[in-house]
Amino acid sequence: MSKEKELTHEDVQKIVSSYMNEEHVALVEKAYHFAEVAHHDQRRKSGEPYIIHPIQVAGILANLHMDPETVCAGYLHDIVEDTGATLDDIKVLFGPTIAMIVDGDTKLGKIRYKSNKEQMAATHRKLLLAMSKDIRVMIVKLADRLHNMRTLKHLRPDKQRRISNETLEIYAPIADRLGISTIKWELEDLSLRYLNPQQYYRIVHLMNSRRDQRVDYIDESIKLIKKAIADLDLGPNVEIYGRPKHIYSIYRKMVTQHKQFSQIYDLLAVRIVVDSIRDCYAALGAIHTNWKPMPGRFKDYIAMPKTNGYQSLHTTIIGPEGRPLEVQIRTHEMHEIAEYGVAAHWAYKEGKTNGIQQTQDSQKLNVVKEILELRSESQGTDEFMQGIQSDIFTDKVYAFTPKGDVIEMPKGSGPLDMAYQIHTEVGNHTTGAKVNGRIVPLDYEIKNGDIVDILTSPSSAGPSRDWFDLVSTRRARNKIRQFFRAHDREKNIEEGKQLLENELREAGYSPTELMTDEKCEEVAQETHYNSSDDMFAALGFGDLAPVGIRNRFTADIRQQVESDRQQAAEKAVLEDHQTLEKPNEREKQKQAKASSEGVVVEGVDNLLVRLSHCCSPIPGDAITGYITKGRGVSVHRDDCPNIKAARKNGERIVSVYWANPNGDKTNYNADLEVQGYNRNGLLNDVLRSVNNSTRFLNSINGKVDHNKMVTISLIIGVRNLRQLQLIMDGLKNIPDVYVVKRIIR
Repeated sequence: MSKEKELTHEDVQKIVSSYMNEEHVALVEKAYHFAEVAHHDQRRKSGEPYIIHPIQVAGILANLHMDPETVCAGYLHDIVEDTGATLDDIKVLFGPTIAMIVDGDTKLGKIRYKSNKEQMAATHRKLLLAMSKDIRVMIVKLADRLHNMRTLKHLRPDKQRRISNETLEIYAPIADRLGISTIKWELEDLSLRYLNPQQYYRIVHLMNSRRDQRVDYIDESIKLIKKAIADLDLGPNVEIYGRPKHIYSIYRKMVTQHKQFSQIYDLLAVRIVVDSIRDCYAALGAIHTNWKPMPGRFKDYIAMPKTNGYQSLHTTIIGPEGRPLEVQIRTHEMHEIAEYGVAAHWAYKEGKTNGIQQTQDSQKLNVVKEILELRSESQGTDEFMQGIQSDIFTDKVYAFTPKGDVIEMPKGSGPLDMAYQIHTEVGNHTTGAKVNGRIVPLDYEIKNGDIVDILTSPSSAGPSRDWFDLVSTRRARNKIRQFFRAHDREKNIEEGKQLLENELREAGYSPTELMTDEKCEEVAQETHYNSSDDMFAALGFGDLAPVGIRNRFTADIRQQVESDRQQAAEKAVLEDHQTLEKPNEREKQKQAKASSEGVVVEGVDNLLVRLSHCCSPIPGDAITGYITKGRGVSVHRDDCPNIKAARKNGERIVSVYWANPNGDKTNYNADLEVQGYNRNGLLNDVLRSVNNSTRFLNSINGKVDHNKMVTISLIIGVRNLRQLQLIMDGLKNIPDVYVVKRIIR
């Protein structure tokens, strides 16, 4: 698949004609013409005709040699969402299979959600569940996302980052679990380009700077390897070539292993592709005979394949010139699966497809089984998506049972996680564990290759609540919760009722008046429980917050109180406003006094004045006053969105100014945000820079995302705008700091 050249429909037709029969080529042609008519008056953000996008998606699928239904779905995947055509139209014209794939790829756009995050979670949930029925749904979505990432430059920077984050967290891991490395690597590289452009282009520059030397080294290595295996009679189909390292994999290695670019030696590897498994091991023997293998760097994925079907031999040797060299050895069939993963199984062969068999094969995939299990165990959309990210799309470890079965688990798992992975009853009756023949504590972290023997007893009392601290997977945690829900249901119901009664009493309400049977059932329906007993059981167990349930029971009362308070406040504000309009009050302008905040309100000096917390104005800022409901004047920066909205709505604005623009108070709060690369010592450099300019560091906190980008939030005390600007300039000069800005909360 080309990353640069855009395909035309003629290009796609040429590709599908090379492996499909005439009937199926005609079906693909029909799908194109239907999409062309449906999208004829639409354009993308780039200004290009919209039909270009479906053509590229279909082209990506054709390059994977996907079956006719999948390529057609590539042309039609946006029809239902973006045009007047319906799913029934597609079903009539193209059949139920193509309609099902298109439906699985259609966003949930017609349902209203509380937030964009909730809508995205629901869309992903629908997509993943559709994928569990037919893998082709996800293959089409991956092709769609790949072309969207290739054209991401046409969107706003904030959308670029949001979509790239989503791609790294959801779609690249899915491509990895399905074994489609050709799509996975490009999604990761493109995401890094927008999430951390400094590191992306730095790595690109470093790779290009010494590229010729590395290529010469690989060419020399290939010559020597060909000579070493020449006597093995591996046949005429042997391929030996260099494989470049992808940018994102280099970046991850630099971050996770704390290495500089110069310390990463496997920027290129040599790949040997042969005809049979016997030839793989023969070639490996020749390599190890001629060069010394590095300890701990040999992996046999042929004997023990990855869960996505990947098979290959990996070894690192001390190669020519005494430099480490990675060598990968696999068969041609293994190489096809390594590049195209599950798509290789769905590939169109011999002019026909075997839909029933393919559907059965897709159901056998571990990732599909895990998704189906999470669906049944999760309480809601958020929990389902959190489970997907924490249990399925994370690094894995592989352990053995005493019988030799391989168990795959998320990295960081312990014996209890493995017990619940094997079976719920095994987990519930666990009494201990042996690893490699030795008793280990239940908080032991399982490592690759461990032989884990789960010790159980039929007389075990079941899980302990302490186990929540001993498991790391959401699956195990859910199973333990299910046990306690069933075991302690009556007790949890009573505790839940008692918790709610206490909350209501503490807030000044009468539980007897509010907790009627009718109201309890109403709130249970609002919180998506089948009955009030289910709701109280969840409350007693700890799945629900008592304050949230209390607020639902008291919503009507609080709404009436708020309405009465607002009417009284509006009356008080109107009286304040009328006072400002009196002629004798306007005469006081000449003798107006500054408030305790150093702000003068034109025309009056007896109103309460406070600096707003949303934009934190400081002396030197252009400011405006807003007459609040019964709480005096709130002072905002002129660029504050809240004051802009008040002006637009014609609300109560009053002129204010600083009594002393240079500040006569030493501690005005200013909110800053610092963004940069989370290297060692960055926080200390930020603290040192701030402390050199002010004694008032009132608050600091930071968070690091999975790309090692850190966001540091500070509240500092300054005299005026000039001092704040000096502090910001100092922060901008710190190495690896990219953005310093004031924020509006």
